[in-house]
Amino acid sequence: MIETRIYPNEVTVRIMVSALCKEGKLKKFLDIVDRMHGKRCSVPGLIVNTCLVYGMVEEERVEDAAVLLKRMLQKNMNLDTISYSLVVFAKVKIGNLDAAKEIYEEMLKRGFEGNAFVYSLFIGGYCEKGRIEEAVGFLEEMENVGLKPYDETFNHLIKVCSKAGRLEASLKFCSRMITMGFVPSCSAINEMFSKLCENGDAKRADETLTVLLDKGFVPDESTYSYLVTGYGDVEGVLKLYFEMEQKLFMPDSLVFTSLIII
Repeated sequence: MIETRIYPNEVTVRIMVSALCKEGKLKKFLDIVDRMHGKRCSVPGLIVNTCLVYGMVEEERVEDAAVLLKRMLQKNMNLDTISYSLVVFAKVKIGNLDAAKEIYEEMLKRGFEGNAFVYSLFIGGYCEKGRIEEAVGFLEEMENVGLKPYDETFNHLIKVCSKAGRLEASLKFCSRMITMGFVPSCSAINEMFSKLCENGDAKRADETLTVLLDKGFVPDESTYSYLVTGYGDVEGVLKLYFEMEQKLFMPDSLVFTSLIII
């Protein structure tokens, strides 16, 4: 088409991108884009560019996606927050937080605003790396610009603070979740209860569970196992054991051992 000076329009280009993405032939399309530039014909628009970045991310070609983003900028091709967010997502996914932050800062310099998705990506990424202060910093920045955190944002913070032994912070984030109408995930609560019970504070964990159950929290066997093994008195252990039975949970060996010891 191009060689005969019959240039594709936006609809044609979108169809090409869709087909080549499905076949895993994005490089072929990029070559076509270069030829389109050389012939001074219409170049892909915003939707097509975003689809290209998404295709790269889906194929886990993170570095290629970043290169593609730079090529688009060099050629003054249209980009938006979604395009940048996808590359940030890809960088965070492979654990390259510093590179992700560079992309994010470039996004801000070009006049785009941060969004809840990107902030949550960074918070989750920093939590996975154990970089609590940076995660909390992004949470504060997120709220300062008027964005509401996701429930998963708090779940990440509860887990990482619990693992680091910062249980007061974990409990604070749990309380904030409840206040905002969220219910913590079972994995986050189990992590927190495990550490509370290790520190001999099973009673506080039990009190937290009572509040959570009233808000719709659904515990599992591990939730009760941590509490039972952490309790040191007969009354507390038996109460939890009977609650397990009512919920048709099967006590594990640690629970039975606790019952025997007390």
